[in-house]
Amino acid sequence: MLKKTIVILFFLLAIAILSGYYIIFVPNVTSGEAVITVEPGTDFQGLVKKIKPHVKSVKTFEITAKLKRFKKPKPGKYLIVKGMNNNELVNLFRSGKQLEIDVTFNNVDSLAELAGKISRYITADSSELIKAFTDKKFLKKHGFNEQTALLMYIPNTYRFFYTTDAEQFRDRMLREYKKFWNDRRRAQAKKIGLTPVEVGILASIVKKESVKRSEKPIIAGVYLNRLKKGMKLEADPTSVYAYKLATGDTTTVRRVLNKHIQIDNPYNTYMYPGLPPGPITMPDIEDIEAVLQPRPHDYLFFSADPKRPGYHLFARNYSEHMRNANAYRRYLNNQKIMR
Repeated sequence: MLKKTIVILFFLLAIAILSGYYIIFVPNVTSGEAVITVEPGTDFQGLVKKIKPHVKSVKTFEITAKLKRFKKPKPGKYLIVKGMNNNELVNLFRSGKQLEIDVTFNNVDSLAELAGKISRYITADSSELIKAFTDKKFLKKHGFNEQTALLMYIPNTYRFFYTTDAEQFRDRMLREYKKFWNDRRRAQAKKIGLTPVEVGILASIVKKESVKRSEKPIIAGVYLNRLKKGMKLEADPTSVYAYKLATGDTTTVRRVLNKHIQIDNPYNTYMYPGLPPGPITMPDIEDIEAVLQPRPHDYLFFSADPKRPGYHLFARNYSEHMRNANAYRRYLNNQKIMR
């Protein structure tokens, strides 16, 4: 009888061991690949709901978690793949070995807009990002102010963890800025008589003036020629920017009018000499490179080309420029573009 009991107990123990092994180590993830986002504050049941569509058995995952005393996942984005078992799942969410994600930004006109874009990628919200972006102590320490702070963010694609906070993002961007402004670029800036920040300001104007890559170095050359001669830049995009700052009018401007160029604001380069106090948008790398490597020429003016939309006509003197400008005004009138 005792021998029979021992056999039964051994048999039951073997079944228990095999069952435990099956629960813990047999593949449970059935989907090919999936990214699971665990927001801060997510509890175990919240995690269960997220992985439920991707596993064969939620119950075996819950049992494994209980056996391994796993109660709460660490925030982050996690990659799970087909064939993962419950042991691997518990270890993944417990360890915090999260997936790096691509964070891309460009075409940004303000720090507020940048904060809105970045908050879609990482856990920091817009208000936290704005606070970090505009920290006066930080800006002063690194040669920026609230008007130039946007230039610290070089548009590109970067790799971040989902759990990156606002200051971590800002500090990483400072490191990227310093890497971008290497010895070669700083030497190029010095050669044209500008600081990196001044290059960024001028590059922001170049960006607003043209979308044509081939024209950007020519336009940059025009403005550098004007600066060397002590002429006002008289850049239409700066007057529009100044007008919007002063009035709060965000209407799209298709035709620059007297009300724009006559606005009394430091950003209006029709009214104020030299560069504006800050960028009017976030310049792209190609805009910065256009300023650092301008096309050598003696042009001092340019106007939109009515025959080639998006392109410009360049002039060496005012009378030539007025012929070009008047031709474009006639085009706008014919198209009934009045504002």
